[in-house]
Amino acid sequence: MRLALGALLFVSLTGAAADAPLRFVVPDSWTMPMVQFERGRPTQGILYDVMLSLATQVGVPAEFHVLPRARVQSAMEHGEIDVRCYAAQSWLPNQSGDYIWSIPLWVQPDVLLSRPDPLTSADPAHLPRQSIGTVRGYTYPTLQPLFDADKLDREDARNQEQVLEKLLAGRYRYAVSNQWTMDWFNQRLLPEQQLQSVAVLQEQRVGCYVRNDPKVPVQRILRTLLRMKMSGEIDDIIRLYIGKP
Repeated sequence: MRLALGALLFVSLTGAAADAPLRFVVPDSWTMPMVQFERGRPTQGILYDVMLSLATQVGVPAEFHVLPRARVQSAMEHGEIDVRCYAAQSWLPNQSGDYIWSIPLWVQPDVLLSRPDPLTSADPAHLPRQSIGTVRGYTYPTLQPLFDADKLDREDARNQEQVLEKLLAGRYRYAVSNQWTMDWFNQRLLPEQQLQSVAVLQEQRVGCYVRNDPKVPVQRILRTLLRMKMSGEIDDIIRLYIGKP
């Protein structure tokens, strides 16, 4: 009887371990088309769809942890999170801990935007001193020397959508955004109102990284991400939201 109970307990524990959720981090500064939040929980968006599909194909439930951006790396280091997506190694030069990176899944330009204007290009280094719309906690390597030299000033907002709303309202003349958010934001505006890119500041090659832990199916996650990229699934998800990969 004891042997049977022990075997049953072993099977139950093995099943529980197999069904352990894959824990993804979602910074609360993300906005559409990356993620849409409802009552503080992610419900749709490019990255939400990618992470949900990844967990489904790996064969485990997805669990989303919404955190302030400043808490993300600490949560990874303390084993509270298994996977972080939409990250670049250049953003984490002093990364501590044992992680394995996926292949680059997206190339994401950071662009300098303005409201509709006959001026179609601008060199940040030659702008007169003024405030530039930025997201709190984000780094902007191309602009940082200009901020450090007091040639330009940051005006931070909590997330990317707020930055563009303030630009549209005329709070400043220029702002920084990634290409996805600019395309999504412009979809709801008339052509004569749409924000325009006046400079490409840099291009980021971003992907996901996984905590290298025996409890996490690391290689299965990485193989699935590679398959999702090579099959075109990830580009199809992007098209669903902004009409182009």
